[in-house]
Formats: sequence, C-alpha cells, structure tokens
Amino acid sequence: MPGTLAVTGDPHADDLVNSDPLALLIGMLLDQQVPMEWAFRGPATLLERLGSLDASAMAAIDPDLFETACRTRPAVHRFPGSMARRIRALCQHVVDNYDGDAARLWNTAASGAELLDRLVDLPGYGDEKAMIFTAVLAKRMGVAPDGWQDAAGPFSDDTPRSVADIDGPEALATVRQWKKAQKAAGRSKQQ
Repeated sequence: MPGTLAVTGDPHADDLVNSDPLALLIGMLLDQQVPMEWAFRGPATLLERLGSLDASAMAAIDPDLFETACRTRPAVHRFPGSMARRIRALCQHVVDNYDGDAARLWNTAASGAELLDRLVDLPGYGDEKAMIFTAVLAKRMGVAPDGWQDAAGPFSDDTPRSVADIDGPEALATVRQWKKAQKAAGRSKQQ
C-alpha cells in the first residue's frame, strides 16, 4: 500500500517516496539544513540522473560519478558532496544489513524499540531523525510495530511538528507555522 506523504509539491517525487523504501530513507536523510520539499525531491532527482535507485548499485558506484549526480544543478542538497558520501554510506549499510532491501529495515523489526535502534544505526541518522522516521512510517506508511509511539516520542502525537504530519500543502503550511512559533518561543520540535 503506498504511503500518504505529500511534501514536495511534485506528484512524481511524492509517489516515489511513498512507494520506494530506499527513496523514503534517502529523502529523510537529506532532510536537514534544506527545505523539506527539496530534501524529499532528492530521490526523484537521483532516479532521473542514475536511471534507478538500487542500494547495491549506489553503494558500488564510482564516488566521483555519484557526487557529480548529486552536485549537478539542481543539486540534491545544499551540501551535495557530504550528502553524496552519506547516501552511499546509507546504501552500503542497507546492503550489508538488509540484503539491499530497505523495507526489511522496518518489515522485520519486532517492535518500535527495535525499529528505532535500527534507524539510529543508519549513517546520517541521529536520535531525533530516527524518532521522526518512526512516526513517518506509522502515520504515513501504515508501518506501526508495537511500541512505535514510545519509539517516536513526541512525534507520535497529533501536534503538526514534523514531516510525519504532512499529507499535502495545507499540512505543510501548518507544520511550518508550528515550527516557526516554536523557534520564536525558543523551544525545540520535541517540546
């Protein structure tokens, strides 16, 4: 069943992250220091430039060639060189630990806690990103292992605080407004 994440404003890019688990992981990886739309559009840009999104192929590709694919305008990120390395490391992790199948990362997790641990282990993912991704899986992709709410922490609630709460342009605007208010009040996304 495809997900309901709609953040890019581009139906093709949204369809890709909703139907391709590796695209979803890469989009979330890119979601830092750039607008959410740009981050989640990145996998579609890479698909267009590389012809496919395959963890084994992307892990094995010549690093300079891959960096060029990330750096070519429009770049997939504000820092295309460092993100190219992180994407390749992420793909290598998926190959080494999940036989190249990104969906196995969550489809074989026995609990929300195990899922969170697996996400924290991903290159480029920290605690907060792992919590948000857990919420994305539950709220937008229908992947909700027992205990996902505890694993996702505050991102499991109904407050529009992250990409996990975006299913269209109105929700995107609401999340942006909430984040702006939090920042103005000196509070984090988790408060």
